[in-house]
Amino acid sequence: MICPFCGHNDDRVIDSRPAESGRTIRRRRVCNRCERRFTTYERVEQHARLTVVKRDGSRVPFDPDNVLRGIQAACGKRPIPEAAKIAVAEAVEEELHQTCEREVESRTIGELVMARLRELDEVAYIRFASEYHQFMSVNELQRELDLLRTRPRPVKDQKALFERGQADGPGRDP
Repeated sequence: MICPFCGHNDDRVIDSRPAESGRTIRRRRVCNRCERRFTTYERVEQHARLTVVKRDGSRVPFDPDNVLRGIQAACGKRPIPEAAKIAVAEAVEEELHQTCEREVESRTIGELVMARLRELDEVAYIRFASEYHQFMSVNELQRELDLLRTRPRPVKDQKALFERGQADGPGRDP
């Protein structure tokens, strides 16, 4: 790294730690010439920009801020922490980058957001779904509410429930 103070290209790292939920590495460095300290950040470069194919066939660059704005609008004044909304948007973005090469249909993004909102808050889910599905009548909305009621609720830490059952052995009650 080039020292921002003296311009010398010789330094050593004195501290490294993850930042931004592990997506970035923060490094404290010291210049070997002027001995002043400075901070650098390393981030993984997204190798390919993702393009969103909209319903009308047009293509636009993927913008994670659009996803977050949609989530925030659906949550409205619900008692949902901002950090939870951001976590949903980041999880959707991460899944898109893992599963999509270059293009993703807007429908796919909407379904990913709805799946996560369903777990976070049912009212926010219904708000988002009503825009996403473009309900034209109360009957369409009622059908979605009925579907929501019949779906099993996700169980937090479900894996732990199964592990506990296996540790107790077959045929034994916990």
